[in-house]
Amino acid sequence: MKLARFTNQNDIHLGLVIRENVLDLGLVNPLDLINAIKKSELSEHDYLNQNYDLTNLPKFNFGELDNANSVSPRLLTPIIPPEIWACGVTYIRSRTARESETAAKGIYDNVYDALRPEVFFKGTPHRCVGPNDNVCIRRDSKWTVPEPELVVILGIDRQVLGFTIGNDMSARDIEGENPLYLPQAKIYDASCSLGPVLVTPSSIGNLEELTIKLLVKRNGSTAYEGETKTGLMKRKIPELLEFLTRDNQIPAGSACMTGTGIVPPDEFALTQGDLVEISIDNVGVLRNPVRQLD
Repeated sequence: MKLARFTNQNDIHLGLVIRENVLDLGLVNPLDLINAIKKSELSEHDYLNQNYDLTNLPKFNFGELDNANSVSPRLLTPIIPPEIWACGVTYIRSRTARESETAAKGIYDNVYDALRPEVFFKGTPHRCVGPNDNVCIRRDSKWTVPEPELVVILGIDRQVLGFTIGNDMSARDIEGENPLYLPQAKIYDASCSLGPVLVTPSSIGNLEELTIKLLVKRNGSTAYEGETKTGLMKRKIPELLEFLTRDNQIPAGSACMTGTGIVPPDEFALTQGDLVEISIDNVGVLRNPVRQLD
């Protein structure tokens, strides 16, 4: 099951995404729908067919909702996460890049091989944007990059409610100056994007075989592109969630970004007007233009 939140006139609706169509389920919270399905003990398909007249629901074209020029209707973040957390150094490429950028040599090598993973707070809802909204570069950063990540949406007791795509914008120059500056490198206005849909575990496929792609367009041309596989993660999702939730109660609906395996070369930095596109198998494409904060 794929779910999308979108504006419809002055309201926010939940839609069921079926190929190129979005069926309007009305004023429904995605968490409420997922929990109702679980409580019913029906399959997603049976629950939806028993509770909605799917053949007669208002229908939208997904591509038209996922349009930067659209005012309404348009896609929003697929959920409003009370908290956004992130994990680092989960891929060897991330370890290598962060080790090379930092003045404190050895720390990222050590955490890559340590028992305890790197888990950090990424942001709150007002710092997070949805599809086609601007992600931002801090005004005091000259070297900011996107970090494409598979994102887990959590229920209670480490229950996985679904998955989406995330962009963990990172000021590499600020973090590289001193690892203690990590919060400033990671947490600022529009430093995170989520979307375009929430995919439930029954529809995500094999978590070990998802392809993640990053494309950055600049003035109509490709400025950078990269690709990785979730199977290259050294630290798997259950391990990350166990450490995240250890003595740390996470509100239902919160997001956990699982780390990146795509890091542009050191000479690459995002600039005003770039377009970042992140795609993950069975989820879709998350697009965000880039804005330099004043």
